[in-house]
Amino acid sequence: MTTELPTTESQQTEVGSYFITNYPAYSAWSQDDVPRALAALHNEPDDSIPLGIYTHIPFCRKRCKFCYFRVYIQQNAQTIQRYVQAVDDELKMLAQLPGVAGRRVEFAYFGGGTPSYLSSRQLLQLRDRLSQSVSWETAQEVTFECEPGTLNLEKVKTLKEIGITRVSLGVENFNDEILEVNGRAHLSPEVERAYGWIQEVGFPQVNIDLIAGMIGETDENWHRNLEKAVALNPDNITIYQMELPYNTIISREMKETGKSSPVADWPTKRRWVSEAIDFLSEAGYHVASGQEFVKNPETDRFLYRDHLFRGHDILPLGVSSFGHFQGIHYQNQDQLEDYLRIVESGELPINRAYVPTPRQSHIREYILCLKEGFVDTKILDQKFGVNTCELFAEALQNQEKAGYLTVDNGVVTLTRKGLLQVDSLLPEYFEPQYRKIRYT
Repeated sequence: MTTELPTTESQQTEVGSYFITNYPAYSAWSQDDVPRALAALHNEPDDSIPLGIYTHIPFCRKRCKFCYFRVYIQQNAQTIQRYVQAVDDELKMLAQLPGVAGRRVEFAYFGGGTPSYLSSRQLLQLRDRLSQSVSWETAQEVTFECEPGTLNLEKVKTLKEIGITRVSLGVENFNDEILEVNGRAHLSPEVERAYGWIQEVGFPQVNIDLIAGMIGETDENWHRNLEKAVALNPDNITIYQMELPYNTIISREMKETGKSSPVADWPTKRRWVSEAIDFLSEAGYHVASGQEFVKNPETDRFLYRDHLFRGHDILPLGVSSFGHFQGIHYQNQDQLEDYLRIVESGELPINRAYVPTPRQSHIREYILCLKEGFVDTKILDQKFGVNTCELFAEALQNQEKAGYLTVDNGVVTLTRKGLLQVDSLLPEYFEPQYRKIRYT
């Protein structure tokens, strides 16, 4: 198999997935385990495990050159209407199953694609339909991703009306030339207008995304990005380091032309994020993970991430959506027409699944929580009945010697060096057969 997982020796941003969100890799999932996923949904639940929902809205105005998600551009109202109906039908089927029926939704996330591509009417319709099966009115967090150019004041008010508590605005960069060359649909004036409407309406939490290493990025412009981000004064700032998974436009262009990577190398991106840590710290932000910075660590928790990392129940809704339920990973059909056809036939659209061993669940929770900067292994020892530091003794020794982390009384803490490249460290904790396989 082709190696797609990161290696610590790599300097250039070559084609392949870097950002790790699961273990084992998604490429290990198969249709063989779909019956086990269905069985989990039919089993009585463990009520002590929180339940959340991830809803994938796959529509966009334009496909970004670095995007690797399942998206469809410039779809008409009829297609969107059909999709909203299908998502509603999918949830209705799930809500009747023993594993889901009667359970309270504690967190929800609307991702994409571009959830804010939907009109105010479509958003209200989606809320009204989904709320017939479950309610997120008492949820601790409901996150909604927004592309600046799709917003207007009416739509932002609608987001507040349907119960959104955390707005995530995909700014990525404040430089119009860089936005255009990377294929973003919006420009900086739309960011300013959208953020103004968000502030006018008011939400408990507002996050903005930036990307370090976009094509055309410079030291001067990166520092200007940080200054403008702080001037907006959001509750959260998330900074991703640009990667190039196989199915991006940039990756295809590299393959077709034979040209080298146009994206900044990893040392440069890590330096930019390190500079961001210093700058944001001086502005009053706190490090919440290798990507996330928050104003108030007590109130600005990203609960969806917290639950995802800890293996709690997440129902995936929509095309290609990933979920995890009663210990089983699964993903829906990843083609729009297939998803719609199956749901409209009255069946759940599960396409592939994976049943992890107890050790794999242990590894998954450890590596994902390590992305937050530290892990109290005693909590994992109690949960999984295994001495975590002993299980990972070799990797911990290697990485502590290399200056990536420290281990003190069972608490593993990343150094700045480790925090800046945490995803490249994680495969050392994997079982050998999963260290060099395609990630997706």
